[in-house]
Amino acid sequence: MANEEDDPVVQEIDVYLAKSLAEKLYLFQYPVRPASMTYDDIPHLSAKIKPKQQKVELEMAIDTLNPNYCRSKGEQIALNVDGACTDETSTYSSKLMDKQTFCSSQTTSSTSRYAAALYRQGELHLTPLHGILQLRPSFSYLDKADAKHREREAANEAGDSSQDEAEEDVKQITVRFSRPESEQARQRRVQSYEFLQKKHAEEPWVHLRYHGLRDSRSEHERQYLLCQGSSGVGNTELGKSPSEYLLMLMPPSQEEEKDKPVAPSNVLSMAQLRTLPLADQIKILMKNVKVMPFANLMSLLGPSVDSVAVLRGIQKVAMLVQGNWVVKSDILYPKDSSSPHSGVPAEVLCRGRDFVMWKFTQSRWVVRKEVAAVTKLCAEDVKDFLEHMAVVRVSRGWEFLLPHDGEFIKKHPDVVQRQRMLWTGIQAKLEKVYNLVKETTPKKPDGQSGPAGLVPGDQRVQVAKSRAQQNHTLLGQELQRRKEQARASAVLPGVRIKEEPLSDEGEDEEEQAAEGGEPMDTLPSGGLQSRLTNGLPAAWAAGGDSFNGHPTPGCASTPVAQELRAFVEATFQRQFVLTLSELKRLFNLHLASLPPGHTLFSGISDRMLQDTVLAAGCKQILVPFPPQTAASPDEQKVFALWESGDMSDQHRQVLLEIFSKNYRVRRNMIQSRLTQECGEDLSKQEVDKVLKDCCVSYGGMWYLKGTVQS
Repeated sequence: MANEEDDPVVQEIDVYLAKSLAEKLYLFQYPVRPASMTYDDIPHLSAKIKPKQQKVELEMAIDTLNPNYCRSKGEQIALNVDGACTDETSTYSSKLMDKQTFCSSQTTSSTSRYAAALYRQGELHLTPLHGILQLRPSFSYLDKADAKHREREAANEAGDSSQDEAEEDVKQITVRFSRPESEQARQRRVQSYEFLQKKHAEEPWVHLRYHGLRDSRSEHERQYLLCQGSSGVGNTELGKSPSEYLLMLMPPSQEEEKDKPVAPSNVLSMAQLRTLPLADQIKILMKNVKVMPFANLMSLLGPSVDSVAVLRGIQKVAMLVQGNWVVKSDILYPKDSSSPHSGVPAEVLCRGRDFVMWKFTQSRWVVRKEVAAVTKLCAEDVKDFLEHMAVVRVSRGWEFLLPHDGEFIKKHPDVVQRQRMLWTGIQAKLEKVYNLVKETTPKKPDGQSGPAGLVPGDQRVQVAKSRAQQNHTLLGQELQRRKEQARASAVLPGVRIKEEPLSDEGEDEEEQAAEGGEPMDTLPSGGLQSRLTNGLPAAWAAGGDSFNGHPTPGCASTPVAQELRAFVEATFQRQFVLTLSELKRLFNLHLASLPPGHTLFSGISDRMLQDTVLAAGCKQILVPFPPQTAASPDEQKVFALWESGDMSDQHRQVLLEIFSKNYRVRRNMIQSRLTQECGEDLSKQEVDKVLKDCCVSYGGMWYLKGTVQS
């Protein structure tokens, strides 16, 4: 007792178990190097893996300018390996040993006792390790040197022999046929060391792309080391109640279990359901019901359950569609499963069902033939998807099963915003996989529209007319107010007040509705703001000029523009080169980390984001993509930081000019161009730095970041 009083507890740390990377996380043990140098500072030229064997090979550059590097020895090794002539198949194209290969080996067969820990804001997050690989230098180049030496000796011996020897006599050949192999002999052959070595050698290498410590992909994957549900919803292993711990320590006897009535395996009573953890209750309910309003879910779970914990748990197993929760596809179709109708794998089924769910976020009606034509799945699979969340209507298609839940959307805007961002990412993935064409007519998201239905054409014309008249009145009032403010304020001499005529928005919307198109969405409360932000005439928005003495919404003096400018500058200081698609993904991650009600949630258009990038000192690089490229339009828009204020600005600008004329370039071309433009004293470290900041290597060629299509 005295010892315990002398050693008090100074801090208690909550421990969470993260499972997002539980089956994918490996620990690489590199050879020991000086403390001043990390392996992330060394350029990784290539990486490849054999997944079944868990074998990895990394190719890293060697600093040939280091004073400890023996240049003569490096040249001798390259000569022994490749010979005097070098070509594309040579190991060392620079006639110098300038790279080294590291090969992995498993240090232990059981990694259940090991985990990676991340300490963040007073919380310790643990992720189990799937494997531990120890990387050691590979000396396979010595085998190549020996093979070259033997070839030269054989060639010399053949040259010394007489070239005038007569043709060899014809020899008789005996042909033998092997006997049928017995089952025991086959098993011994399969279990032999030679057979296993041959099978391992036949497994093809899968080439990988290496992402450094400060790369955007690495930062994104590092977030998965944090437990997604810190409240304990997803950590059932670490959050047992006292009764559950007692049940684990003293399980009921088999005789007591036999006395209980046995229910079917697919039936679970509500009494049994209440004994499970909250996360499992939500998952089981959603998996059986498929589609459910949040109010019904709360009534099934009981009045004592915290709604905040349920909200966190439901987002892990379901997606929001028209204010209702629909179970995720990977819950219904787990990994390694297949369709009972067609036998297609679970990945294809999940993609097809996500497409159906996404279609219902756009409209209440879906046509089965259109879904089958896009997903290329059989009719039975598509029918299963639709029966999960819709009901068929004769001669009209499939209608979403539940009415639009506007009450939940108004009560939980932060959840709606987060779900909308998730659907944006899913939509981008579906457009790329199914080659969908983006719809140019904006549609209302779930959080802003009521239940949609089939509206007749004359009714749509009336709606367009009323909205146009309302907008015309609002814009007229705004123009009159600004004129009065301009007259009342002291205007500097020489400043002319702009008086632009109002655009015929009402006539445009009437014509659009009369032609059968969908009118632009305008909300009575927010329509004026959206028109002023994104609908200004070109003369007002160009150059960031003020209108009637007031700054335009895109001006840098507004809080939204300042926040957006700060995000863009900080992002390009870390990344240097980004495509518009990657920038939008990083912006969505940034939005997800902001508190509800932040100014950036007011709505940022693609045009506003691009204008902010150009105003922050960046330039758009017109990369000549190949005609058969699969890159989307956003992936073909490449922006780069032109001036950052450091010594590498000139090198980076030369590199960007190279890629404005070439889609992919070899390193020797970049080296020669940089040497020509920047002088002969350019070191290898400077070239490696600018390549690491702006480019990626794939298949022996260099590409700008985000432009390589593997």
